[in-house]
Amino acid sequence: MANPLFSSTVTDVSLEATLQAEKVSVYYGNNLAVKDVYLDIPKNQVVAFIGPSGCGKSTILRCFNRMNDLIPSARVEGRITFDGEDIHGKKVDPVELRRRVGMVFQKPNPFPKSIYDNIAFGAKINGYQGNMDNLVEKSLRGAALWDEVKDKLKESGLGLSGGQQQRLCIARAIAIEPEVILMDEPCSALDPISTIKVEDLMNELKKQYTIVIVTHNMQQASRVSDRTAFFNAIATEKGGKMGYLVEYDKTENIFGNPKEEYTRDYVSGRFG
Repeated sequence: MANPLFSSTVTDVSLEATLQAEKVSVYYGNNLAVKDVYLDIPKNQVVAFIGPSGCGKSTILRCFNRMNDLIPSARVEGRITFDGEDIHGKKVDPVELRRRVGMVFQKPNPFPKSIYDNIAFGAKINGYQGNMDNLVEKSLRGAALWDEVKDKLKESGLGLSGGQQQRLCIARAIAIEPEVILMDEPCSALDPISTIKVEDLMNELKKQYTIVIVTHNMQQASRVSDRTAFFNAIATEKGGKMGYLVEYDKTENIFGNPKEEYTRDYVSGRFG
């Protein structure tokens, strides 16, 4: 097996990268949570992060829009670029970065507002000056939700089903016109039918956006992603875990012909 402290296997980096991570490590206090991650996220593709619990998938995902800044003990080392610009540069506004790199969380979290206002709220605070009715409709159509809610836009978003709430959150992210959408286990709280709708939606959204998804569902990763990053973790002397990137490649290679034995064991169900 490959030594987990060596650099991960990465192939086919010729595609135009929207996001790049170079030797990225994340600490929580003095604990090293993820070590030396290198990743190129290609434009208009779906990239899936898979791996066992505690391997750093969500931690790395949150690095891409500096959500880890909101955790007082977190520290990020290495370099992350978005469209070629260092996201930790002095001129970078984290709020603007998070508008351009939106996020959808594991549990649907609509605002306690109407369906309409859920979409309009973010656009308003970001200074949107266009026709709000058109933006709301466009965003809901983009999230494949318009036909289901067009007659109840003034009703609370909290009254929707779990799957509809998650698509409402995706519509809310779309409304502020991001370039990238990060999704942290967006289907883990959904039933199978709602999960299929969100997966179908991802395939449509990648025509306009770059998508990075964290998922524990390997079948989902194989269905929706163009490329897959497999993370693993080793135990530390302090009794915790340190995550690292084992292998990153086209999804068909990760699941059909992985280069690393750790990857082969994981996707075949031998551990995890």
